[in-house]
Amino acid sequence: MTVQQQIVGNAMQMAVCTLSPGQTVYCEAGKFLFKTANVSMETRLGGPGSAGARSGGGGAAGGGGGMGGLLRQAVGTAMQVGQRALAGESLAFQYFTASGGEGTVGFAGVLPGEMRALELNGSRAWFAEKDAFVAAESSVQFGIAFAGGRQGMSGGEGFILEKFTGQGTVIIAGAGNFVDLNPADFGGRIEVDTGCIVAFEEGIQYGVQRIGGLNRQGVMNAVFGGEGLSLATLEGNGQVILQSMTIEGLANALKKAQGGDKQGPTGGMFSTHVG
Repeated sequence: MTVQQQIVGNAMQMAVCTLSPGQTVYCEAGKFLFKTANVSMETRLGGPGSAGARSGGGGAAGGGGGMGGLLRQAVGTAMQVGQRALAGESLAFQYFTASGGEGTVGFAGVLPGEMRALELNGSRAWFAEKDAFVAAESSVQFGIAFAGGRQGMSGGEGFILEKFTGQGTVIIAGAGNFVDLNPADFGGRIEVDTGCIVAFEEGIQYGVQRIGGLNRQGVMNAVFGGEGLSLATLEGNGQVILQSMTIEGLANALKKAQGGDKQGPTGGMFSTHVG
């Protein structure tokens, strides 16, 4: 059963989810706001389907019984936690389950901006930038995807992505306002600031390219253009969600308001990245 949810608010939105008896949703640690008394809360290391996601250490699907099964479960959970640590994500999830009737639980992102509920039907995965994930029902699997070594070295934010598979509702959040695009409507390819990507469907090819060549104009773009040395590229036919505000842009604006702006006229290449 798809979780019932409502996105409320304006400049800082939140998601209010109504859970049927026995229904479970999970969120990244730090995204929980409130719940009704009949909704239990449990913090676990693993995502849905892993040993760390089951209270009492029950067997994961296909894990088998005995010591061998327990060892495989432990290794699987450790690998998942290790991936999240490498990605700079929260090490734990919080799980919420309603009992004795319908329950309500609220979640929010960490920046002023929009939220969006994505409905997965099992045919396509979704990819999102780090920290975009807010919550999902337990039928949705959370994973970490790597865009590739060279792309990551060139593109910064683009190296590590969150991946969602399965069926059910996923709630994501971004900064500022969302912009929905399909590269197919723009000749099959769009180029964007690496910090503006929120999420995109499976089937979209993601990459990172250098801005200009190692010539005068390329140096001008990198030093004074505010974008650093690279842009993200998105190609194919599918939904792309962008955000109108970047985390680095917000951090620089706050530093400037406090008299601590170190970016000056040199733009993104020599800006001080916070976070």
